[in-house]
Formats: sequence, structure tokens, C-alpha cells
Amino acid sequence: QVQLVESGGGLVQAGGSLRLSCAASGRSFRNYNMGWFRQAPGKEREFVAAVSWSGGTYYADSVKGRFSISRDNAKNTVSLEMNSLKPEDTAVYYCAADSRARYDDAKTYHYWGQGTQVTVSS
Repeated sequence: QVQLVESGGGLVQAGGSLRLSCAASGRSFRNYNMGWFRQAPGKEREFVAAVSWSGGTYYADSVKGRFSISRDNAKNTVSLEMNSLKPEDTAVYYCAADSRARYDDAKTYHYWGQGTQVTVSS
């Protein structure tokens, strides 16, 4: 079983940057697809970015060119570098993992972190 803990959220001004981190436990980490999702108040959970076990990366159109996902298998961590942040990026960000997940489908991920709040002020 995989346990995930997000960190790095906080308050930042529009145009600023923030880095989120997801620490994972479990010996099978390197074989898991990893994803970041977010949920804003009153809105549905949405896909943000994902990195496959083989290193392929995928991004939602809303964050392409601004966010970057990466993984460090030696440290069992996944990071989300967020640049040029906008107020509409404000949400709770969740880290997710699964051995056979479709990169952008939340329903295919079986392991989730507790979430970390990101607030972008205008």
C-alpha cells in the first residue's frame, strides 16, 4: 500500500511561483503513475499534471507552460513546480498514485494524499 503526504502549499501573489511536494511510502513507488489534481471551492476535482512510471509527463491545458511535474524515485517524491500563478489556480492540490492509472482520470487512482492549500492573490 502507498501512503502520500503533500506539502509546500501556501499564499502567493499572482505571477509568483510555488513548489509542491508529495512524499510517498512503499517499495513499489517507482512502478506507479503519479498525478496531481486540484479542487477549488464549489468546483469539481480536476486534473493538473501527471508523470508515468516511465517518466512521461502530461498536463492540463490550463497549466501547460506554467507547471512542471517531476519525480525522484530515489527519494520517493513527486514535485509540482508552479510558475506564473494566477488567482484561478487557487485550490486544494492533491497527490495521487496508482500502478495502472490513466494519467488524467481521477477515478483510476487508488491512493491519495490529504491535500495542500494553494491560494493565489490578485
